[in-house]
Amino acid sequence: MSAPLVPAEPSPFPVPLDSTALVIIDMQRDFLLPGGFGETLGNDVDQLAAVVPPLVTLLSAARAAGMTVIHTREGHVPDLSDCPPAKLRRGKPSIRIGDDGPLGRILVRGEYGHDIVDELAPLPGETVLDKPGKGAFYGTDLAGILDRAGITRLIVTGVTTEVCVHTTVREANDRGYDCLVVSDCVGSYFPEFQRIGLEMIKAQGGIFGWVADSAAVRAALPAAPAAVAPGETPLPISASA
Repeated sequence: MSAPLVPAEPSPFPVPLDSTALVIIDMQRDFLLPGGFGETLGNDVDQLAAVVPPLVTLLSAARAAGMTVIHTREGHVPDLSDCPPAKLRRGKPSIRIGDDGPLGRILVRGEYGHDIVDELAPLPGETVLDKPGKGAFYGTDLAGILDRAGITRLIVTGVTTEVCVHTTVREANDRGYDCLVVSDCVGSYFPEFQRIGLEMIKAQGGIFGWVADSAAVRAALPAAPAAVAPGETPLPISASA
């Protein structure tokens, strides 16, 4: 049976469920909520709020289809030994990494702000990958996790488009993965970076990957089986919606 196709730019993107993973990058309170690291940098965190509803819906569809789901969180061990001094010094935040803030110590693992927003909380059995840098491959076992699961294609979502999403997609591309970035499920504090970031992904025939919106991705995924009453015969499920 052929894989479902997502209408994407610059070309349709096949989604074989047994070799595709939904990757949700850094949907953490520290980036999305007031009082977190994103706001300490002077950003309007409300700019990222629009990502949550479509991503909730896409995550539900991916789970129903039986797709592998991987969550990432950027942050550091409590003694900050995995945080380079250059990262600690960079920028002009009102509160720096490791300092106490309204959501706990900024970008420190185990703190309230470091964790994923309630709407997108991982389910038992879903991989949660803690990363010390921007990209999801650096300092993690993501490559091994994908290899052991037979994953070769990534549906990439999360924040921010031009930083952690782009860094992950660029390295994934170099490692041979095919990546689809979901346009309304990634977000930036800067609207112009959002637009340009997506254009860069699909430029030159898909130099880093493909781009589609969440409605197109959901339409390509098989629906979850309907509940069947005792004694009834379930109807067959189509490979695509």
